[in-house]
Amino acid sequence: MLGYMSEKDRVLSRLSRFTAFASLGVIGTTQDLARLALDHVENSDPEKVAEETLCLVAVTTARAAEVGLRQEQQISSVVVPTLLDLPFAYRDYLVGGAMITQRDTTLLDANETAYKRLQTIRSFYTGNFVENRFPAESLVRAKMENWIERYSLPSLAITPAERLEKHGFVGLLMTHLKLMLAFGRQG
Repeated sequence: MLGYMSEKDRVLSRLSRFTAFASLGVIGTTQDLARLALDHVENSDPEKVAEETLCLVAVTTARAAEVGLRQEQQISSVVVPTLLDLPFAYRDYLVGGAMITQRDTTLLDANETAYKRLQTIRSFYTGNFVENRFPAESLVRAKMENWIERYSLPSLAITPAERLEKHGFVGLLMTHLKLMLAFGRQG
């Protein structure tokens, strides 16, 4: 029968589609937020911005996926840990590429330090965004104030809350999270 898919094939198809969709969303949203941050938060360290942003987006995406995939635990149980590990996978990708182009295996040594930093950052966000709950906009706003504070020097000119509002950081992340929720629920 044309178009027939076994349950196993359906689950694998849905799993791969959701993982690919969410991964693209995490990377795209991270790049957009990081670019905005570097453009509008003076004296920011680009590496810190990238790490903080990737961990924030990965964790909140995992939380949105948990809710969106609530009726598909078989898929959620694989997708959520994968999303939570995206900062590490992305780091491996970057280091692997650098090792190939530079032919330098010593880059792995610095990777251990980066892994520890990423674990600390991810723990901060997983501790603030509760499992199986869609991140409320008010919580995202509050934690994004922390996000700005974690990678920037204090500035008297404009507060983190004012920066968030002025440059649309929260709206950008919330649009991504709502899209992940909707894609998860589409079944």
